[in-house]
Amino acid sequence: MVTGRRIDNSRKWLVLAVLVLGTFMAILDTSIVNIAIPKMMAVFCVGTEQIQWVLTAYMLTMGAIIPLTGYLSDRFGSKKVYIWALIAFTLGSAFCGLAWSNPSMVVARVIQALGGGMIMPVSMSILYQVIPQQERGLALGIWGIAAMAAPAIGPTLSGYIVEHLDWRLIFTINIPVGIVAVIFSFILLPEIPRRPVGKFDYLGVLFASVGLVSILYVLGEGASIDWNDIKNIFLLIFGGFFLLLFTVNELTHSDPLLDLRVLKIGPFTLSIVIASITNIALFGGIFLLPLFLQNLRGYTAMQTGIIMFPSAVATGLMMPIGGKLLDRLGPKPVVIPGLAILALATYELAHLSMETPQTTITWLLVLRGLGLGLAMMPASTAGMNAVPLPLVARASALSNVVRQVAGSLGITILTTFMQRRQALHYSELAARVTEFNGQELYLYWLYGSVQKEALITAINDTLALTAVISCVALFFAFWLKKGQTPAGKEQVIISE
Repeated sequence: MVTGRRIDNSRKWLVLAVLVLGTFMAILDTSIVNIAIPKMMAVFCVGTEQIQWVLTAYMLTMGAIIPLTGYLSDRFGSKKVYIWALIAFTLGSAFCGLAWSNPSMVVARVIQALGGGMIMPVSMSILYQVIPQQERGLALGIWGIAAMAAPAIGPTLSGYIVEHLDWRLIFTINIPVGIVAVIFSFILLPEIPRRPVGKFDYLGVLFASVGLVSILYVLGEGASIDWNDIKNIFLLIFGGFFLLLFTVNELTHSDPLLDLRVLKIGPFTLSIVIASITNIALFGGIFLLPLFLQNLRGYTAMQTGIIMFPSAVATGLMMPIGGKLLDRLGPKPVVIPGLAILALATYELAHLSMETPQTTITWLLVLRGLGLGLAMMPASTAGMNAVPLPLVARASALSNVVRQVAGSLGITILTTFMQRRQALHYSELAARVTEFNGQELYLYWLYGSVQKEALITAINDTLALTAVISCVALFFAFWLKKGQTPAGKEQVIISE
């Protein structure tokens, strides 16, 4: 058993504040860039295919680096890896702000993602080793504010910066925040005992990188995936094959890159399933509502962000409350009501029309945010509590890999479903229009209205599917049990 000295209560929460700061900064940049894409296209004089790599390079680099974080934390120590990650992210942000062309921006985004990909899993690992189990639900609820609220706040902040300030601020704003985070990490983060590591798993790195990058490359295209393109089909099969090789290698390697044996821990595996399904519901809403508000209702990106912002606040407020309730009641009494609220609110949202009042949309989004805040982090915490401390870093990396793939897969499934439903509804409505032999101008207007109506109905169908997906997570939540500390493991192992 690894033992250590407990840190005092006040410093414990200061450590949490440093982890929240770094996590929020890293996750914010996964969503804040999207709104600035048209501006960058104009500045760099490039088309959609070239500018897409600003987003794709970031996502692929994160997919490749996350599996390494567990090994790096065990090898060099979580504190050092976290500080390195903050430095890499801050430098990458500075290079993004200085980028003079699209290729230079892509390179800068790769550097940024090398840090950003490590920050979240490493910060979670540190948190588990600093915070005692009886307070871990509350701590993870506070930490989860960054993980859950940042994707919703990103478009609002980005919209304001692009409309009223210099678009490069979406990157350079990270520099002073990153410097502060690095300084306080040096001062406040304790040295955490390192876990002895064996031979480096080179094959695991190769198989995981090739497999994840291939699959995420295709899924990252979202709504623009061409399923008739043989390249996309090949990359999915190719990536799946390498992930199969990765699985075989990890189960036979003496010191695997990602210890898949942690999946034998029932509560941990169940929590990954619930969190991944809920992640799909989260990103489904973030993707679908802006389509309705901007493409159909005609709101600007800034106006859309303002409408969606209260839901992010609701999620943030509910996170620590859900964590505190988890510490007292266990996961089931917290997660089940949260998922039920999420499913109900999403189902009610699936009745949108051009006449739906803005206040109704906002309140349903707030209700949905309350459900997400109540459910998602307690489910994850219950699973991680069942993992022995020496395996926390590897388990955290595995959990983050699965969530990233699940999020990308979910968006792809929902966008494909929406496009097919839109085509179906359009063909049905257009068939009625062809029977009308009126003036050409009126027919042109009528077909435009049909296209809008088909899109609204398709969005509603997809939101209804998202509600069903939430119900699937709700079903699994009934199997949750109150997590127990693994026998013989000290829960706070900090040594100065």
